[in-house]
Amino acid sequence: MSDRVLILHGWGGSDYPHWQAQLAGKIACNYGMVAFPLLKNPHFPSRNVWLKQLRKLIAEFKPNIVVCHSLGSTLWFWYANEFDSDEDILDKLYLVAIPGLQTKEDTISTFFPCPKPKKLFAKKVSIVASGSDKWCSVNEAEELATTYGASFKVLPNAGHINDESGYGSWAWIEEEFRLKRECIE
Repeated sequence: MSDRVLILHGWGGSDYPHWQAQLAGKIACNYGMVAFPLLKNPHFPSRNVWLKQLRKLIAEFKPNIVVCHSLGSTLWFWYANEFDSDEDILDKLYLVAIPGLQTKEDTISTFFPCPKPKKLFAKKVSIVASGSDKWCSVNEAEELATTYGASFKVLPNAGHINDESGYGSWAWIEEEFRLKRECIE
């Protein structure tokens, strides 16, 4: 596995048993290169602080795949809005349970409203939504997928696609990485 995978959590982090934590462990167990940083002050995040961290991560780690959950997806949108290039910097971008771009929530208000970037800077984009996510309607997620020519997957009754809604280990995302070795849990 020669990929360099950056995993961006959302509001509050993605501690184990969240699928992002498990994916990071399984990539490492398969001798892959993965960065799964805790973004500063995850329970009370600041868009500017997180963007500064993301810029540094991109410059130093140089990922070719980014996996975002929730507010991590919104963070990628903000990064894409300021990124100045004609070339894609990623092979793949996964946006899972992206919040609506007009979300109203005091604690994360610095992230919203979020303008749609012209481009997401990835050769392949996958957007995964839930039929029962209070943070984004299936229609809005599908509209974003259409805008960016992304593949689109809807998980029925999956809540916010996190460990609280049953997404600890998540077979689909693990299969996307073609992980061969079983890891000891």
